[in-house]
Amino acid sequence: MKILILGAGKMGSFFCDLLSFDHEVAVYDPDQRRLRFTYNVERFASPEEIAAFAPELVINAATVKYTLDAFHAVLPYLPQNCILSDIASVKTGLPEFYASCGHPYVSTHPMFGPTFASLSNLADENAIVIKEGDHLGRVFFLDLYRRLGLHIEEYTFEEHDLTIAYSLSIPFASTLAFGSIMKHQDAPGTTFKRHMAIAKGLMSEDDYLLTEILFNPNSSEQLGGIIAKLTELKDIVEKKDSTRMKTFIDVVRANIK
Repeated sequence: MKILILGAGKMGSFFCDLLSFDHEVAVYDPDQRRLRFTYNVERFASPEEIAAFAPELVINAATVKYTLDAFHAVLPYLPQNCILSDIASVKTGLPEFYASCGHPYVSTHPMFGPTFASLSNLADENAIVIKEGDHLGRVFFLDLYRRLGLHIEEYTFEEHDLTIAYSLSIPFASTLAFGSIMKHQDAPGTTFKRHMAIAKGLMSEDDYLLTEILFNPNSSEQLGGIIAKLTELKDIVEKKDSTRMKTFIDVVRANIK
C-alpha cells in the first residue's frame, strides 16, 4: 500500500519506521529540518509533490493544533478514493471534517506517546479505533495495532471523548495542580521524585494539546470529582479522623487494584 504520513515529529517518524518495510511510504512536513530524521521513505516538503505519489492511505500525525490544517493542505493533491486517517488524541472538529471531506476515513487514538511509553515495547499499551468510518481503513489499523501487541477498544467518537475526559483529564489536572505548588527540594524522597518526573514529562507536551484535552466538554465533571475528594480529604486531615482516613485509604486501594 502507498501510505503518506503527515508530520515528521516523533509519532510521524514512529509510523514511518513501523510501516516502511511492508509498504511504500512517504512523509510530508513543511519543516525540512524534521525530514532529515526520517529514513526509508520519500520526503516531501511541499504538498504539490504528493500528487505524483498518489497515496492510498494518509495517516495524519501532525500535532493536534495542526491536524485539520494538515488535512486541508494536502486534500487537493489526493486521489478521490484515498483513505484519510488521524491518530489525534483530541477529536475536536474531526467528525465534521470527515463528514464533508468527500473521502473515506478512519480515526484512531494510540493511547501512548513518546513522552512516557517505550515505542520499542508496547505490549502494555492501548489503542482506540473509532467505530465510524471506512471498513477497510479500520481493518488496516486493527491489524497493525494487534501486531504491535496493543490492547484495542472500539468506540464511537462520543465514547472516545468520554473516555479521554476520564483517562487523561484526571491525571493531567492532578499533575498540573501538584506542579503549580511544587517547590525545589534539596533532598526529595522517592515519591516526590516520581511525581516530579511525571510533571516534567507532562510539561514537555504541547500547550495546545494539554489545553484541548482539559477543554473536553466532559472534563469539568471529572475535575469536580477531584475537587470533591480533595475537600473530603482536607476535612479528614483537619479533624484527624483516623476512622474516615482508613475508609478513604481502603477505597483508594480497591480502586487501583
